[in-house]
Amino acid sequence: MLSDKSVQEITAQVPGSTDANRAAPAHIDTRSSVTMDAIKSYILRHGLRPGDRLPTESALCADLGVSRSSVREALRKLQALDIVTVRQGSGSYVGDMSMQPLVETLVLRAALDDINGVQSLHSIVETRHALDLGIALPLTRAMKGTSNPQLWELVNTMTDHAHSGATYLDQDIAFHSGLLAYLKNPLMHQLVAAMWLVHQSVTPQLAAASRQEMEDTAAAHAAILRACEAGDANAYAAAVDAHYEPLMAIIEGR
Repeated sequence: MLSDKSVQEITAQVPGSTDANRAAPAHIDTRSSVTMDAIKSYILRHGLRPGDRLPTESALCADLGVSRSSVREALRKLQALDIVTVRQGSGSYVGDMSMQPLVETLVLRAALDDINGVQSLHSIVETRHALDLGIALPLTRAMKGTSNPQLWELVNTMTDHAHSGATYLDQDIAFHSGLLAYLKNPLMHQLVAAMWLVHQSVTPQLAAASRQEMEDTAAAHAAILRACEAGDANAYAAAVDAHYEPLMAIIEGR
């Protein structure tokens, strides 16, 4: 059981924390951090899942051996991380644990870049590229021999939009989400979706893609789907490289 006294002892062991400089904010921050870890451990120990209800604040205080103020502060911080959801008048629940906090942090980081977010966008696109290449074998194995009229419809829409000079961001993310559904890997799906949301937030700062670049990207999506249905990992990897080549040219050339 974790007590406020033990938290004080932890604080006292922090390098440079003397009686003179051990200010209240640092003490409170350390105590709430330890309480956050205790609540996360509670979730794991009891096998709680997203949406499951947490004990009341009083019960958490008793179980963890900390004050109510420590529990409230810890719950507030865990809510910001989407680990806990606090519903007014109802109580606290295990959160969805989504990538939204990561998305918001990366969006802010991109906004603070000295070169209008291009540096962050370059990193994000490289990460997306690596993720897509990393799933080459399991994805092509899972999709080999399948028929995907809905994905082909998205490809055709992207192609039509490209020919008319229009963008197709919604169809693009829907296409990749459709591919990832074959992997049954929720974490991978969330990571790709998170990278895409940051990508969308920063892309407007770049010059618009040319019609040819949009047509090339649409054609690459067709090649990706064709390779997946054929179960050809090498053709899939080549198509993924072709998919990202126009985008990287825009980022590096503008």
